[in-house]
Amino acid sequence: MARILLLHSMYGLRPAVHQAADRLRAAGHDVHVPDLYGGRVVDTPEQGIAIKEEIGRDELLKRAVAAAAPLSGDGGVVYAGFSLGAALAQNLALADERSRGLLLMHGTSDLADGVSADDLPVQLHVADPDTYEPVDWLNAWYLRMRRARADVEVFRYPGVGHLFTDPDLPDYNAEAAERAWAIARDFLADL
Repeated sequence: MARILLLHSMYGLRPAVHQAADRLRAAGHDVHVPDLYGGRVVDTPEQGIAIKEEIGRDELLKRAVAAAAPLSGDGGVVYAGFSLGAALAQNLALADERSRGLLLMHGTSDLADGVSADDLPVQLHVADPDTYEPVDWLNAWYLRMRRARADVEVFRYPGVGHLFTDPDLPDYNAEAAERAWAIARDFLADL
């Protein structure tokens, strides 16, 4: 069993995030899903970007750190997230020397120079192509993660939309979502 901090996308804490948390709980994990938007949920990427910019990246990261703080302790935390939440989770995992793993659904973040991941298990699930995660970016991200000594796996899903695991969005693809969750379940079971 893993203790997991699961961070929502730029759409806010939508039902799909709770469904994902329930799926992970059914596999025996202790899952926490903080609301970084203070109750706001949106329907379009433009609205999500507006809230993200209004709150600001630094404040969102502070809120994520505050949500993670009570979870730290023996055994470490697995950081996970969707899109924006994945980017935040990556920052938390790389700053936490006791991080147990990193599960990225639909998103990544830049890496600071000199960051060390020391065999951190990392799994990324991403659309191929993905307008938010272009191929050149993903290739550079992968190389930087490997240089930081992370144990990285990348799973690309051809022809699906960015948030293909969210059944309430037009990007949803049931087959790709089930495949991603099956692979993620095995990843988490091995941590």
